[in-house]
Amino acid sequence: MRLSVLALSLLALAVPAAAQEVETTKIGKSVVKFHVLPSLDETELKTLRLVATNKQALAIFLPDGGKTFSAMAISPSEGFMRDGAPVKSATAVGGFPDAATAAAGVVELCDKARKKGSKPCVVVLEIAPR
Repeated sequence: MRLSVLALSLLALAVPAAAQEVETTKIGKSVVKFHVLPSLDETELKTLRLVATNKQALAIFLPDGGKTFSAMAISPSEGFMRDGAPVKSATAVGGFPDAATAAAGVVELCDKARKKGSKPCVVVLEIAPR
C-alpha cells in the first residue's frame, strides 16, 4: 500500500512537467523551443516569444549564426524580467556541441547567479541548428 501511494505521488508530480507547453519555431537555420512556464508574466511571455520568433532578436543568442546549440535558463521564482530589464540570474549561453550540454551549462550558470531561496533554474529557450 505504501509503495502504491508513493508511486501515485511521484506520478502526480511528474504530470505538470509533462504537460508544460512548448512552442517550436523554425527561423533560418535554427529551431527554437520556448518552454512556456506558468510563472512567466505577460511581459516576459511577449519578450520571450519575440526572441523565439524574430530573426534579429534571436541573433543576440546566435553569435555563430546558429551553427551550435544555445539555451536560456531562468529561476521560476525570479522570472526573466523585472522593471523592464532582465534579472541577474536569467542566463543565455551558446556555442555548445549538443542540446544536453547547452541545457546543463546554462542551468549551472543560472543557478550560480540566482538568489538564495529562489527556485532552481530551468531551461526556457533551446536553440538548435537545423
